[in-house]
Amino acid sequence: MGRVLLALLLAALLGQAQAESLKIGLNYPRTGNYKDEGLELRRGALLAVEAINRQGGLLGQSLELLSENTDSNAAQATRNVDHFASQGARMVFGSATSEEAIAAGQRARELGLLYFATLGYANEVTGQAGQRYLFRESGSAWMSARVLGEYLSWHLPRQRYHYIVIDDAWGRSIEQTLRLATGSADRARHGRSAMPPGPLRREQYRAAMDKAAASGADVLVLALLGDNLQRSMRMAHNMGLKRSMQIIVPNLTKSLVQQVGPQVMEDVIGTETWTWDTPKLENSEAGQRFVERYLREHQEYPGGTAASAYTVVQQWADAVRRSASTDAETLITALEGHRYQLLKDEQQWRDFDHQNLQSIYAVRVRKRDQIMRDTLKQHYFEIIHRMSGEQAAPSHDEWIQERGEVLSLQ
Repeated sequence: MGRVLLALLLAALLGQAQAESLKIGLNYPRTGNYKDEGLELRRGALLAVEAINRQGGLLGQSLELLSENTDSNAAQATRNVDHFASQGARMVFGSATSEEAIAAGQRARELGLLYFATLGYANEVTGQAGQRYLFRESGSAWMSARVLGEYLSWHLPRQRYHYIVIDDAWGRSIEQTLRLATGSADRARHGRSAMPPGPLRREQYRAAMDKAAASGADVLVLALLGDNLQRSMRMAHNMGLKRSMQIIVPNLTKSLVQQVGPQVMEDVIGTETWTWDTPKLENSEAGQRFVERYLREHQEYPGGTAASAYTVVQQWADAVRRSASTDAETLITALEGHRYQLLKDEQQWRDFDHQNLQSIYAVRVRKRDQIMRDTLKQHYFEIIHRMSGEQAAPSHDEWIQERGEVLSLQ
């Protein structure tokens, strides 16, 4: 009888502890085209939750991370939002594609939950599809294109471009904005191949690469992500395209270089909003502590994807503390226009579109021998150009032009 009572008491205490936790939901790709980026998202989120709980949690309660696999599928990401809501989550974040971010963000809005996009780069996320309950921490296609465009116009002027793009929201966004930024809008001179979303066959990669090789272009833009980008880079390397073309990968990630290999990726140019050595460059003590904690936990440097997830959790928690509430409308007011410094220099949640304004960097993958000299052999990126978030992001007038008749977030 005593054991039964003890078991009931423990169960009651456990249930009370669970009920007292504040839950947040992470939508991330554990499988599929973007699984490597998904691993970094979860690692960054867990470090943020652990850090917050070490400091006493939020509003007297511990923070609990719920996570579900999206398999890089917008419909699954949307179903996950329903699941998180049923579990009592107060906020949802993540996604590895813009389609996921838009669809899951819309469902979160219907359920009265904030949604923070991490890897959704298409302009539509905070542009045409922007809404009050959706915030984006990662940079946009506008931001990547502008920092790349300025660097390329200075260092590789009057070049002929060829584009291989994924035919989805982000692929179309980055192609359009990069063409404008580099003066390569004339498709008769600056050709392209459009690849369908999802896994591709080897023949599709080969046809696109053969077309690029025959184009006579000086610059090859691979507007691809995940496994598709990894396979395309290996093929470009094996075909010797880097000997005659400068390859541009608009959104570079640590996981891409790790999976493909430094020899294949060396000298490729792209963009990042954060690298593991950014905190030193920007004199961010909190950023350096994050790097050290990640190193102790995983024996490797963190990438920008992990930093994005960490920042989202910490910023939501900060808004909760400042407003003493987890109510979505109250937190929107606390976030809009808020400036902060966490893992780098100053950032801001812009009020009219909920885009996170932050410095964005053009980076080049270092030579393999340089990378191998690093203790962990992971010092992949050299920052070659920097642009402020205010300069890189679309202006209010440009945002209004994209929005059309709906001139405020609804």
